[in-house]
Amino acid sequence: MDDFALQIDSEIHNSLNNTLSSLVEQITPELPHTTFVTDLAFIMIIGAVVTLAFFKIRQPLIIGYLFAGMLLGPLSPLWSWMLPDGGPTSDILGGVGILSDMSALNLFSEIGVILLLFVIGIEFPYQKIRSIGRIAIGVGTIGLFSTLGVVFYAASALGMNFMDSLFIGAALSISSTAIIVKVLEEMGKIKKESSILVLGILIVEDVIAVILISSLQSIALVGSVSVESVVIVVLVATGLIVGTFTIGTRIIPPLIDRVAASEHREILLLSVLGVCFGYALLANIVGLSVAIGAFLAGVLVAESKSSEVSKLLASPIKDMFVAVFFISVGALMDVSQLRDYFFVIIILIVVATGMKFGGNLIGNFIFRQKRAKSIRSAFTLASPRGEFSIVIIKAGVDIGAVSTFLFPLIGVISIITAFISPFLIKASDKIVPMLKEKEHE
Repeated sequence: MDDFALQIDSEIHNSLNNTLSSLVEQITPELPHTTFVTDLAFIMIIGAVVTLAFFKIRQPLIIGYLFAGMLLGPLSPLWSWMLPDGGPTSDILGGVGILSDMSALNLFSEIGVILLLFVIGIEFPYQKIRSIGRIAIGVGTIGLFSTLGVVFYAASALGMNFMDSLFIGAALSISSTAIIVKVLEEMGKIKKESSILVLGILIVEDVIAVILISSLQSIALVGSVSVESVVIVVLVATGLIVGTFTIGTRIIPPLIDRVAASEHREILLLSVLGVCFGYALLANIVGLSVAIGAFLAGVLVAESKSSEVSKLLASPIKDMFVAVFFISVGALMDVSQLRDYFFVIIILIVVATGMKFGGNLIGNFIFRQKRAKSIRSAFTLASPRGEFSIVIIKAGVDIGAVSTFLFPLIGVISIITAFISPFLIKASDKIVPMLKEKEHE
């Protein structure tokens, strides 16, 4: 009887698989259906429908993007049931189910991060960045390393070995620049004083993340930290930033203004995108994050007289690629892992979020920041983990230094914390006025 039931179930699966494949072939017979084109069509159509629904119920669009990715993703139980031939796989970069080319999606999502940070950089001219430099370094360092230490001990207490605990501690100590910036942009808070500090801290964390990746790999392979590599990364980052604000500000803005004088928008768009991707490439060549390069390129454009026009031209392109980024993040969520690691995931999220909030709050008080500004920035930085968290764990898995289960674990944590992030920022909006009222009592 059981064999008969299994046979019927298999026949239903095969029938659905054949029907769906036949339908796709009839709609676009001239296209190979394992390509990025088909994936992009599904992403844009389902992404539009889902995000419209989330807009109607007044939820942040970023959550809609993530949810759409979860519906489309190769690890979604929906598609693993309907398309049994694909089936789930441990290699999340491989294609399964409805999305067939995750490597191409990851490439396009990286473009989304570059454009997002570039457009945000246009909001922050050099003088704004300069005003929070020392404070951002101090607060960012305190928040990151205090979180790393506490999460390391929490992971060890949960039974993880030394290397697993070290890598997961590093991964959960770094906030997601892409997610935080997008949430602040959606909420109309990107120009607030606390957001300027948050962005400065995020840039500092990105630089530290690059150092951490190199150091962790060195510990895993050699057993010790390479001091030389740490010093080199710090010097390169300092050189790029100082060079941008001294030489770059004298060369790039006048060139952009010259191009803008031609009054040809297509040429201006290509020029500013050239600066954006050129700087991202430069940062990548010297061993830093492309996000840092893109942000610095935006700061340079902000110094030109044509900054607002440049932002308007680049924003629509940015919106498309950013949507692909967040949907692809959602697509990588293996929801089946929630059952196996539910307790561990919840404990790590609570510890990492609480410690990141506390660490940044302490840092703000040490550097004598205003109470409202301190609380807002601490709430903003507390929750989301994302791109660098995944990169750190992947680096450990690739060299065989950590257990493979950490990869789906960090993926699930990244998605959950991304969902939590908008609600924490909203919570700060309620707490800050309450504290002000108590001060006046």
